[in-house]
Amino acid sequence: MPILVAVQEACQKVAEAVASVLKVEVEIIDNELVRVAGTGTVRNDVGYRLRRGFVNKHVLGTGQPVFIDEAGYHDICGHCPLTGNCFYRSSIVYPIHAETKVIGTISLIAFDAQQKENLSRNRNLMMEFIGRMADLIGSKALEREIISERMLMAGHLEAVVDAVYEALVAIDHDGIITHFNRSAERMFRLTKEAAIGSIIQQVLWGINLEGVLEKGKGFNSREVFVKSNGKKLHLLSTARIIKGEGGSPLGVVASFRDFSETQKLAYEYMSAQREITFDDIIGTSKVIKDIKNQARKVAASNSTVLILGETGTGKEIFARAIHAASPFADKPFVAINCGAIPESLLESELFGYDEGAFTGARRGGKPGKFELANGGTILLDEIGNMSFYLQAKLLRVLQEKQIERVGGTQLITVDVRIIAATNSDLLTMVEKGLFREDLYYRVSVIPIMLPPIRERTGDIPLLLDYYIKRFSGLLAKEIKGLTESALQACLNYGWPGNVRELVNVVEYAVNLEEGEYIARESLPRRVWDTSKKLERKAPDGTEIVPLDMLEKKAIMDSLHKFGWNDEGKRKAADALGISRATIYRKIEKYSLERTGAETEKG
Repeated sequence: MPILVAVQEACQKVAEAVASVLKVEVEIIDNELVRVAGTGTVRNDVGYRLRRGFVNKHVLGTGQPVFIDEAGYHDICGHCPLTGNCFYRSSIVYPIHAETKVIGTISLIAFDAQQKENLSRNRNLMMEFIGRMADLIGSKALEREIISERMLMAGHLEAVVDAVYEALVAIDHDGIITHFNRSAERMFRLTKEAAIGSIIQQVLWGINLEGVLEKGKGFNSREVFVKSNGKKLHLLSTARIIKGEGGSPLGVVASFRDFSETQKLAYEYMSAQREITFDDIIGTSKVIKDIKNQARKVAASNSTVLILGETGTGKEIFARAIHAASPFADKPFVAINCGAIPESLLESELFGYDEGAFTGARRGGKPGKFELANGGTILLDEIGNMSFYLQAKLLRVLQEKQIERVGGTQLITVDVRIIAATNSDLLTMVEKGLFREDLYYRVSVIPIMLPPIRERTGDIPLLLDYYIKRFSGLLAKEIKGLTESALQACLNYGWPGNVRELVNVVEYAVNLEEGEYIARESLPRRVWDTSKKLERKAPDGTEIVPLDMLEKKAIMDSLHKFGWNDEGKRKAADALGISRATIYRKIEKYSLERTGAETEKG
């Protein structure tokens, strides 16, 4: 019996520990090419012999590690039938020695672009990491002893964990810190000796790892705010449950990194953002409750959704919440702004490209957003800015669930739920010949209209309170709220930029305010100036009429002209350049009613 089979359970624990720390998949192969342990998709194949295994055979034969930067294109891959079409993106394969004999290999595997970039960027660190793990497995294979997860962490893993640039903290089932690596010492300004043995909430305020134990579920890339030694930190955290024999929970291990680093690596983390649920969407107004209920029902299917709303109303937030509540929440969520990318680049971003498609095309080609989102959800923001040519290609994806890369000839099947978003009136664009009618009906299967916050003013105090607390924490201030005059100014303001503008206003005010409550003068001038109920005159002396009054009069005039029945309201909406849903909301907002002297038209 191969020696690694005797320590299979220990191998599996090592594989899971390494995968949790390095965020790539891991597999361990014995000297007969039988998979002894694995994580992710390869875990299902544990116990089976590799059918090809050219790279593993090479490492078993030479006893030397190999780094495969482009799987399927390395010299070792030359005789493999999957040359140029390997399931792996890249890998590091390291020999496991028992004294002078090679008894197997341990591999770090990248299945997607993010993992590949991670391997390439941290190649030396990961090579050292996996080398130590190979030594650990080899020594334990000789001893034929299975090491528990806690001993693994306390003993041989501790030195390796200290080499990781992320801060790592582990607690036991009582919430007592058991491990605290060097990066954690630097990040939290706390020595390992002072941390280990302490209750986590006493030294790191704001980290709720005990809640992970209670729920029995870890989390990925969650935004957290931690206070340690009087310093407030904005971090990104991932937590995993440590399991013992029989699967019983022994504790939790969590990694932390500075959140500002993730802003510089936005693309790398596009599919690993903090999960946003409907509970994260702030608002108790009837309109927002109704929309959330509608979106929850929609989430259960894979039907195409069109989210409509002004700039800053939270269209992407709703899209992420729909994805998180869907049956494929564990699959990728990929967002792309069709209006922010030049048309010449948008096609390759959406559909990818094959090698040689154009000058500078990467060897082996590159998958597009649809391939990256396969099995999950893609958000096409500002879809109204898409050219007719790309609209036709998108229509094909919706109809046939297939894409063709730029410069390619192969059709690639994709299973992606499409959520489109826009602040444009697509129906009007269809009528003007600016948007394909057939595509419009494909993407607007389930339309969701998000109201501007000026139409749900009852939610403004909740939004203000939430972001005041958030920015107070970030800026190490103790601001409790707003003065009455500041709050009234915010309630009277029109918020043309909606929630996005409100967030910026709060950040501005928290920076300027020196007291416990934000004064009106700490708000941007445009906010409190427009809140004054004073008579206003234009330079020529004419009175300036508030926008609400102009809007109300325009709607009334249109309804007088076209009539108050459904057809009249449709024509009025078209004439005003707004949607039918919007004109109905405005009629309700301004309590408009038809007088008896008016006649039905249209």
